[in-house]
Amino acid sequence: MNWLMRKCVRCGSYTLDKEKCPRCGGELTVPHPARFSPVDKYATYRLREKLSSNLLKLDEKPPYVP
Repeated sequence: MNWLMRKCVRCGSYTLDKEKCPRCGGELTVPHPARFSPVDKYATYRLREKLSSNLLKLDEKPPYVP
C-alpha cells in the first residue's frame, strides 16, 4: 500500500511531499505503524535477537506497578 503522508525527522511537521521537507529541507519518514497480524511469522526471530542483545531477560521479574 502506498502511504501519502510523510513526517519530517528534523522539525516534526507533516507533508505530502515525497522528497524533502518544504519547511526545513529535512529527511522525511513514513509516520504510520507497521501492520499487526495475529499470525506473526517473525516473533521467534525478534525474541531471539532481544535475548542475545540482553534487551530482554527471562529470569528477572518485572517491576511492581500498582
